[in-house]
Amino acid sequence: MRRALLLLPLPLLLGGCLSVAKTIVTAPIKLGEVVYDTATESQEEADIKRGRAARKQDEADKRAAKKAEKERKRAERDRRRDD
Repeated sequence: MRRALLLLPLPLLLGGCLSVAKTIVTAPIKLGEVVYDTATESQEEADIKRGRAARKQDEADKRAAKKAEKERKRAERDRRRDD
């Protein structure tokens, strides 16, 4: 009877060991997945990057055009004053 009482908590204690063992065994696989994901780029990710770059370029072009227009107006105003 005593022996049976001592064996009752054994599955609970081994459950933790099995969990740790599972983590140790699956760690290299998970690491491999992370390395593969960072080393490769899906078509969707490439499209997102391309779209982001295009939007940034459009914004830069708009800023440059606005600045050029402002400078043109300033130069025209200065030329009118000189005349």
